[in-house]
Amino acid sequence: MKGKRILLVIGGGIAAYKVLELIRRLREQDASVCPVMTKAAREFVTLLSVAALSDSRVFDNLFSLTDETEIGHIELSRAADLVVVAPATADLLAKLAHGLADDLASTLLLATDKKILVAPAMNVRMWENPATRRNVASLRHDGVLFVGPEVGDMACGEYGAGRMSEPAAILAAIEDALRGDTRIALPGQPLAGRRVIVTSGPTREPIDPLRYLGNASSGKQGHAIAAAAARAGAEVVLVSGPVALPDPAGVVTHHVTTAAEMLAAVEAALPADLFVAAAAVADWRGAEVAPQKLKKGAQAPVLRLVKNPDILARVAQSPARPRLVVGFAAETENLIDNARAKLAAKGCDVIVANDAGEAVGQDENQVTIATRGGTETWPRMRKDHVALKLVAYLGKLMEADRAQ
Repeated sequence: MKGKRILLVIGGGIAAYKVLELIRRLREQDASVCPVMTKAAREFVTLLSVAALSDSRVFDNLFSLTDETEIGHIELSRAADLVVVAPATADLLAKLAHGLADDLASTLLLATDKKILVAPAMNVRMWENPATRRNVASLRHDGVLFVGPEVGDMACGEYGAGRMSEPAAILAAIEDALRGDTRIALPGQPLAGRRVIVTSGPTREPIDPLRYLGNASSGKQGHAIAAAAARAGAEVVLVSGPVALPDPAGVVTHHVTTAAEMLAAVEAALPADLFVAAAAVADWRGAEVAPQKLKKGAQAPVLRLVKNPDILARVAQSPARPRLVVGFAAETENLIDNARAKLAAKGCDVIVANDAGEAVGQDENQVTIATRGGTETWPRMRKDHVALKLVAYLGKLMEADRAQ
């Protein structure tokens, strides 16, 4: 990060206070920060605080005579190594998507020839509005990079997707963008403009306040797929069970615990173009959950189990069925036969099968791709490389389907 120049466009929103911490972290990494504030941003943070932390003049006026004599807005837009917009309000995203330039910030964004990274922040209804979704899809297609938004409580009292990512996450996304990692191993952006839902990790089904039925899934493969889909230009919703992994950059993540919660989150995220069910969902749950801890007695307690909802099958049979539905099969025997059987039984389009003993919790994976046209086995590789290859493969399938 040392010596890198960041043009930081600060939008008008309550999340602007987080930008002060982001500037401090960037300066600690020896990056230089050139701040640009919109008129609305000045309602939330002061020019003095931004200038003091950045150790730089703050630009906020398109019609500054001295700067414009030297065509200052063009110079600002070209001199940086990366342009970062935080918070990226619905208004700024709309201006950027439609090429509007009515103030210094929007003019810089239109005039720059550098990569742009945006950190959206807005009310959940604004984020989910069809107009915003169209703008986001258009920007992803144009190569604009995203970090967040996150799911959580908002200043307005509502809950949902729209919180700006924390400074640490934005800093990590800046480092990735400067390294060029956002395009690694992907031919163009094969999922540009698509909406993708990915499930990841295990589910935990409680039997009492302390114990649960679960499995050893780490979520590494599912999270890698969500990250790869975002890099491929998609708008990504990740529904994650309990894992010890950070949320992927550029992805809206919903955290759940049980299979029922995962199903509800997936159905709420529909419609989508692509659904990838990478989570290891528990097949069974307790018929009853004991209100108190089950004590160890002379005899072991008898647990009565009931089936959990089949999320993959439900989505594959839904009236809002995505164009492409992908399931996973972690097997311990007869991998290809079981994968083909699952493909037929679930009504999905693709099954990604692997040997559970060699994949669960590991950093590498070897997968077999099963479709109605046959199977192909890929060599063992890192899970992030599996994810990138899978995303490119699914992008080609969707393009072929569109051409028919």
